[in-house]
Order: sequence, then structure tokens, then C-alpha cells
Amino acid sequence: MKLIVGLGNPGAKYAGHRHNIGFMAVDEIHRRHSGFQPWRARFQGQVSEGRLGSEKVLLLKPSTYMNESGRAVGEAMRFYKIEPEDIVVLYDELDLPPAKFRMKKGGGHGGHNGLRSLTAHIGADYRRLRLGIGHPGDKKLVSNYVLGDFAKADRDWLEPLLSNIADQAALLAEGKDSQFANKLTLALEPEKAQRKDKTRKSSDTPAKTQKPKGQSHIRQARQGKPAELPKSGPMAEMLKKLLGGS
Repeated sequence: MKLIVGLGNPGAKYAGHRHNIGFMAVDEIHRRHSGFQPWRARFQGQVSEGRLGSEKVLLLKPSTYMNESGRAVGEAMRFYKIEPEDIVVLYDELDLPPAKFRMKKGGGHGGHNGLRSLTAHIGADYRRLRLGIGHPGDKKLVSNYVLGDFAKADRDWLEPLLSNIADQAALLAEGKDSQFANKLTLALEPEKAQRKDKTRKSSDTPAKTQKPKGQSHIRQARQGKPAELPKSGPMAEMLKKLLGGS
């Protein structure tokens, strides 16, 4: 069993908040993959079981509010005996521009209270999909910013991001984080992905071996090898004299 967790706050009034992008991403996975069961209350959260690719998966949205997310995740983890490396957590990241993302395994909480709670309950070795929401520019504005709704203009990047995460979710479930990141980058930033691919191919191509220099016409002739003689010019006249040509 693999566990994919979206972080956010429960309830309709929080549904459109930037802080709830993790919930949004998991909801989109659930919506796009028909094999998942309806959401039900369990493990202090909302859960749904299904399959992604070759893996059996539990989707989880904690109902404990962001600051206590670890309680729900820890309960599900212990019940199914899931290892931290089989848990992927999707959450909002202030330090990334909107529409950007990063995959990461382990590390600190970076001031994110949801991660702080998770690390306290299950350790730090879980996998993270950091979803950029941008920064308001002033630390004093952060609370209102993350607990504010996405703007209408944000739909232009938010909907493609969530949709493509759902499309590639099987790679997350199968632990293929690098492939997931490459596919997502290709879908969201095709020009950037193509540049990376060209750079990678260039570095993978072995340097051309230098062809051995050909022997001189005179040396070839002395060794009895057929030589391609120049037909005219000073070299042709010299070779004719040396080789007895006419």
C-alpha cells in the first residue's frame, strides 16, 4: 500500500485557499482515476482506496487541520505498516513561484506547520511534492496570503498543474519521482524540458574519436598499397617521377 497525502484545512470556507493546494491536487487525482472508492471518514481524515499503475494506493486528506496533519498520517501509516519512503505529501510552498514544483525526499519543515506536525509523528524521511504558490513579499502578509483564495487569474496555471499531476500520479505511486518530475516539466514547460533533454543527450554522447591520419601517398606506394594519386599539380608531377609514371 502506498499513501498519497494532500495537506490543507477541512471545510468549505477553506476550500479555495492557497494553503489547500495539497487537498486540490489529491481531489484531482481522485476525480481523474475512476478506480478510486468514494471518500469516507477514517484515520482522522477523508480517505479513498484505489490503484495507480501497478500500485494499491490510499489517498488521504487529514481532517485535523493543517497544524495537526501528522496525527492522521501517522494513524494510517501504522495501520497499513507503510514505510516513510512509500508516503508522498503534496503541499503549498511559499518559496517557489506559482506553477513551479519540486520533488524532494526528507529534509526539514521549512517553517511549514503541516510538515512540522508530520515530522513529529512519522519522522522526516517521507517524500514531498512542493507546489509553488509564490510569496506575498512581506513576512507579515504570509498568514493572510496562504489563508486567502487563489485569484481568478491563477486558474491559468493552477488547473494545468493539478491536471498534469493527476495524469502522472501513477509514477508517484510507483516511486519514480525523477520520471514524474520530467513528465510534469515536459507538460508544463515544454521548451525548458527540451533544452534539458538536449543538454543531457549532448553530455551522454561520447566524444568523437579522432580518425587515424592517413598514410602519405609515397608511403602507401612503397608498401605496395593502392594509392589515390592526385591527377594534377606539383604533387602529381613529383609522384610520377618517383614511381616511374608517365
